[in-house]
Amino acid sequence: MKNITTIILSIGFLIFVFFGTYVYTQKAKLVVSNEKEIVLVPLVAQETVHVKVETVATAMFGGGCFWCVESDLQKVKGVFSVVSGYAGGRGENPTYKNYSAQGFREVVEVTYSPTVVSYANLVENIIKHGDPIDPNGSFGDRGKEYAPAIYYKTEAEKQSALAVIKSIDNAKIYPKALTITVIPTVKFWNAEEYHQDYAEKNPVRYSFYRTASGRDLFIKKYWGNKAGDFTASSAEVALNTSISTHANTKAMNTWELYIKPSDAELRALLTEVQYEVTQKEGTERSFKNEYDANKAEGIYVDVLSGEPLYSSKDKFDSGTGWPSFVKPITESSIITKEDKGFFGTRIEVRSRYADSHLGHVFDDGPTDRGGKRYCMNSASMRFVPKEKMESEGYGVFSGAL
Repeated sequence: MKNITTIILSIGFLIFVFFGTYVYTQKAKLVVSNEKEIVLVPLVAQETVHVKVETVATAMFGGGCFWCVESDLQKVKGVFSVVSGYAGGRGENPTYKNYSAQGFREVVEVTYSPTVVSYANLVENIIKHGDPIDPNGSFGDRGKEYAPAIYYKTEAEKQSALAVIKSIDNAKIYPKALTITVIPTVKFWNAEEYHQDYAEKNPVRYSFYRTASGRDLFIKKYWGNKAGDFTASSAEVALNTSISTHANTKAMNTWELYIKPSDAELRALLTEVQYEVTQKEGTERSFKNEYDANKAEGIYVDVLSGEPLYSSKDKFDSGTGWPSFVKPITESSIITKEDKGFFGTRIEVRSRYADSHLGHVFDDGPTDRGGKRYCMNSASMRFVPKEKMESEGYGVFSGAL
């Protein structure tokens, strides 16, 4: 819930209740009329606007209090609509009373014209108008429900977001690296009507809240009068050029920039088995998993970050019922640690960047191939077949086959 506890803010509320008035003009309502056209139906007397579907896109972001994020994004040219809501938690139909307890995050869904404003521009706006170096909340609002987040639908969006983050990091704007989470889009739930367009419906209350939170002072400190300027387009173009002309370069190694989502988001992203294995060091059923009997050519990557782990060339049938390998693609792709349990000590294997539990390594592998057996869980990995390696950015690993 909103952390509106300061004395100034409380006094402001009282002043507003007794003396404050406001004038609110509702924006256009966005509706999809058919598969080819989106109609902007005004709620005040003005002309209805018809927009072709192919010129409209949606994106989801979290930046703390959704009142503020919504208001900031509404000022961006090319944005049609911004809706406040919740995402990433457990259950369905969250409300303002229970969303935090169920692990949801305050987010906004943006409908915009990519011919006017790019996805990378919106990412930059979110970063510049919030606190991207605080993973535990935003300003006076504490908790994962207020932590900043960028949601992507495609690999191209993911890489655009990471490029913008890297560009701002390289510029040394902030005293430390950005920690804003970049994760796949999950289901969006609309917040209650009284939260929508809150800044316009309640200008005095909103102004007091925003000032007391310290948001505007923070933005001014780091960006001055340039918070509304966009530089993301150059970073986006540079990245897209790199992808199209040299897909196997370092720029494709997005797993190296991976930021681990919150526990609630991991639960939403992963299946029950994947979550239990990767996050709780669990073990899936032998012989009843996806890749034990897989003999196709390709590589196995971390299910979360996509970092490459094992090659089909190094896979063998160990008879244990789990996918087994004689070695990882490179020693740097994994980390090992002692796993002291009830039945003795084993060597656990984890992915380097996502820190996912993968399995264990034993000294009973084929002696003619090094003697190691990397016994992995299918639930920790995703298989990329040989024919898709190039298109998914793993072409440089073709030599491992």
